[in-house]
Order: sequence, then structure tokens, then C-alpha cells
Amino acid sequence: MKSDGIMNALIYKRTHKGDPSNSGIFGCRDCMGRVRCLPFDAVIGIGGKHPDRGHEDLAFKINWIGTNPRKIKVRSLKLRGPLLKFERFVLWDETGPDLKKQAPYLFTFMFEEQESPFRRHFMSQLLPIGMQEEVATILKLADNQKSTQSRITGKTPLTKCRS
Repeated sequence: MKSDGIMNALIYKRTHKGDPSNSGIFGCRDCMGRVRCLPFDAVIGIGGKHPDRGHEDLAFKINWIGTNPRKIKVRSLKLRGPLLKFERFVLWDETGPDLKKQAPYLFTFMFEEQESPFRRHFMSQLLPIGMQEEVATILKLADNQKSTQSRITGKTPLTKCRS
């Protein structure tokens, strides 16, 4: 967490369902690969402008939020980054809140300004303060929802990665 108490969140454009799994494990299908190695306190998955076929309903919605990630060591999988399980995890998929209504400045930054390949993911600590405040508001949405998985426990069976 940053010294001023604001969580540093990884925010990324999501193109498909299934990663994270319904049980809250991020990386089961190696989504975001090495990006999962970066230091962050939370993840916000936002449906991208052009999701994969069959996942179009994810677009422009806050699909999921996970806070306080913990790495899960799994030696048998060939993954580019660690599996992550979250202390608090809320999965909405296509029923999530509309990003433009919740965070209009962040929406403009992600989808209306000149897009580049570098805008697939970014860290909230690098955003202007107004957008950081919108990110904090989004993270509070998870506090108001019942977590969709049980709290972190010691070992998580690999079968929990399959959704």
C-alpha cells in the first residue's frame, strides 16, 4: 500500500470469463501472465471494448475486484506468473457496475482517449489524483458486497482453479 494509505490497484481490460475462477483464483488460465508478478494491493478487472466472442456482455463493466492478494505456489503448472488468491473477492462478470457511471474519468482514460497497447493494464498509483479517487470508490464497491469465495486458507486445492 502506498504511504498515503491509498491502495495500488492493477487495473486491466478483461476479454474473457473464467480467469479468475469462481473461487477467486487469478491466473488459472494464465490470464495477464507476468503482470501478476507486479506489486499491487488489489486488482480491478474491467470488460474491454472488444471481448472474446461469447463474452461481449463483459464490455465496459466492472467485472471483478480482488483485494489483498496472496501468492499460491503450484509447481506442476507452467504459468508465466503466480496464482493469486484474494482476501476479498467479488465476481460480477457481465452483471457488474457500468464503469462510465462509476468512474467517468477512468472510463475516458481507458476507452476514449487515444488507445495504445500500453493501456491494456496499468497501476492506479500512476494515475492523476482524480482517477485515483475513482479507483478508491470502485474498490469500496467490494466492501459493500458479500465476498464470492471463502477467506484465504493455507492450501488451496488445484481443483479450485477450474471453473
